[in-house]
Amino acid sequence: MSTHAPLPLEIDPATARTLRTENADTLFLDVREPFEREIVDLEPDRAVPYGEIPGAWNSLPRDKPVVVYCHHGSRSLRVAEFLRAHGVAGATSLAGGVERWAVELDPTLPRY
Repeated sequence: MSTHAPLPLEIDPATARTLRTENADTLFLDVREPFEREIVDLEPDRAVPYGEIPGAWNSLPRDKPVVVYCHHGSRSLRVAEFLRAHGVAGATSLAGGVERWAVELDPTLPRY
């Protein structure tokens, strides 16, 4: 059982980056399509396109944070809600997606 406070349903890019650097247990899940990952790659721990989540969610960890992200944050929010409803309590969405990550944290990333 985790002793960490539960994550909100959405987190901002700075919080996500902190989780990535300070919590090795955090899983980054990219739900964008392969062509999108070719444009901007945040080096996810796992990539499962949005439409494949219903067949893949059961293989995700239930005991650690799962930061879900997409282009603008709408697909990832739906996935985070779906995952939480299916027992992945640590699922959270990167608010604003890779677009907001690029604007706020890394302006060198391509935008699309």
